[in-house]
Amino acid sequence: MATIGDVVLIYCEEKPAFFARIEDITADQKRDWYQVRLLVLHIPLTETIWTLRDEYINGVAFTMNGRRIRIERVKGGERPEQVNLPSDSDLNKEDTPVDDKVISIFDRKRG
Repeated sequence: MATIGDVVLIYCEEKPAFFARIEDITADQKRDWYQVRLLVLHIPLTETIWTLRDEYINGVAFTMNGRRIRIERVKGGERPEQVNLPSDSDLNKEDTPVDDKVISIFDRKRG
């Protein structure tokens, strides 16, 4: 299920149309409907609110202004687990191998 913070791909007539991030989902006054605030990821950024049922948020197709629309959660993009890199003090220890072959990308561009 797509939820707050997820990036979704919006299909229009079964063709990818645009990406959006779900900013908020709140209950609508109509039972079993939700106000879904989307940040449309194009230039310029645009926010819009769609009133959707739960199943539409989960990928079931629906129509909007006579067009077939479908929302698909984009998999991936999760934050990678934090990798503990060695600290400067760890690098200065004698038992830690040091690679002396550091090449500056700035020096390389000049030459």
